[in-house]
Order: sequence, then C-alpha cells, then structure tokens
Amino acid sequence: MGIKSDLDANFDFEVVNEFLDHYSMMIDSMEIMILDLSKLNLQARSIDELFRVFHNIKSASGYLNIVPMSRLATLVEDELEQLRLSTRPVNEETITWLLEISDMFAVWYQNFKLDEKLAKVKYSLLKIPDLDK
Repeated sequence: MGIKSDLDANFDFEVVNEFLDHYSMMIDSMEIMILDLSKLNLQARSIDELFRVFHNIKSASGYLNIVPMSRLATLVEDELEQLRLSTRPVNEETITWLLEISDMFAVWYQNFKLDEKLAKVKYSLLKIPDLDK
C-alpha cells in the first residue's frame, strides 16, 4: 500500500484529490520561480511566491500527516524567510539547493501518482546553503 492509498483510507477522497491537484500545480511552477531568483528584478517576487508555495505545502501536508513533506517544507520556508530579510542577491549555492529541493518534491509527486511509499529525503538537502556568500 502506497502513500495515495494511505491518504484515501484516512481522509475524504475530495480532500486528497484537491491536495494532489494543487500540489501538481505548485510542483510545475516551482522550478521557474527558483530560476527567476537569479534575475535581480524578479528576485523579491520570486522569494515571496516560493514562500507561499512552501507554506501551502507545509500546511496541507501537516494536515494530511505527511511528516517528511511537512518537515522539508518547513525547513525551506524558514530559509526563504531569511532570504526575505536579506538585502543580498540570492547566490548560486542557494538556487542549486532550491532546485534540488524542487526535484525532491517532484519525486514525491510521482510517488503519489504511482501509489508508492514516499522516497526518503536526500541527506544533502538538509545541509542549508550559506545565504550570505
């Protein structure tokens, strides 16, 4: 039994499908927003949009008790909050880290679609980039 079956067994079908629909849209837009961080004129807006995406994932996955997803989204949300407070441009290390984070969330989406167990979080994602470089 995979993650989708677990959710379907514990939550209303419509709640699960709505989550997956929204999650799919967030995954599809995440990479573009991350790449826009390298453009100074789009940086502030992209940080704010990414913050909202990860906040929404954190909230929804917390409600659905998808612990690894909720924890990783919380970590990313905290780092994006630091970027919001910073006056420095976002560095390449941070952009690369966020792209790898995006890949992890995309893998999880595939796990949902294929009704597999959630893939384990890559340990490299837990190493926070130096935001001040």
